[in-house]
Amino acid sequence: MRRALVIAPNWIGDALMAQPLFTLLRKLHPRIAIDAVAPTWVAPVLERMPEVRDVYATDLAHGKLQLLRRWQLASDLRDVGYDAAYVLPNSVKSALIPWMAGINLRIGYTGESRYGLLNVRHANPPKAERPPMTAHYAALAYAPGAKLPFVDKYAQGHAAGNEAAPADAPTLLVPRLESDPNEAARVSTRFNLDTRAPLVVFCPGAEYGPAKRWPPEHFASLAQFIAQSFPYARIIALGSKKDAPIAQAIADRAPNVRNLCGQTSLGEACALISRASAVVTNDSGLMHVAAASRRPLVAVYGSTDPRHTPPLSDLAKVQWLHLECSPCFARECPLGHLNCLRELTAEQVFGNLRGMLLAHR
Repeated sequence: MRRALVIAPNWIGDALMAQPLFTLLRKLHPRIAIDAVAPTWVAPVLERMPEVRDVYATDLAHGKLQLLRRWQLASDLRDVGYDAAYVLPNSVKSALIPWMAGINLRIGYTGESRYGLLNVRHANPPKAERPPMTAHYAALAYAPGAKLPFVDKYAQGHAAGNEAAPADAPTLLVPRLESDPNEAARVSTRFNLDTRAPLVVFCPGAEYGPAKRWPPEHFASLAQFIAQSFPYARIIALGSKKDAPIAQAIADRAPNVRNLCGQTSLGEACALISRASAVVTNDSGLMHVAAASRRPLVAVYGSTDPRHTPPLSDLAKVQWLHLECSPCFARECPLGHLNCLRELTAEQVFGNLRGMLLAHR
């Protein structure tokens, strides 16, 4: 196989968890060139992956068919001569472009009954048996139903090929993003951030919904703990424009927090995270960026499950109360109390964060 096209996931975190698949494809097919089709809000992450040659950033709207726009892109791709396409989202729409482009091998999970659009289909695992997303995507490098010849060290008891793999099987590689210190310096200068001072990044948003967001008052209390113990540290909040009101609620309670949500591009946010001394984040796309950038981080979980979508880094600490009602995977707390996050205190998070900041003095 010489050329492969990847239809990337629509979310930053999922796109990062697909990177081990790209690494495996390069290992199995040393001469392969991997290109990706990705939404504009995800493309900057893929552009930082050394395994990906070119990224076609699209303005295809989430949830819309846009047949003409897909046909136009497929027409452009037809001339490239791809040997295979890996379709990572489960939707019918995501499988249309490789089919329209006439790519012979179209590989993915059955998803929304995509029997005519995909010709190499993997069975969707039952929800209770879903492996971590890295192993879920990496399995597409092999034939459907094959025993996976790798161990996912972050599986933590989930089905991830660990039982089927031989004892000497290699460990599945985890996402890693390339960083440019010069870019980080340029972005820091643009926002007038002193590169000599320790930088703490808060990521208070979560696109999925409020049940994944640690309360602003807890972030503010954490900022006050940081100010007391590390007065020279600088704290910024990063995220999308939608996250700006949440970050402002933090800054209103803790003036030492600078709200940059919505003021940076995703590429600039990646650059700032790459030079952070520590990151405190909800279960979000930027959490996975911090993990892939090898930054110390504290990840706060509420309605979701860190066993399925953990921050893939030995430098990460997870705070999760694992109450009887969690994980519920709901966008909003179905019980109305959000105890899984409200009862997770700033003192608990600072217990992890303090050691990280001491280590980076």
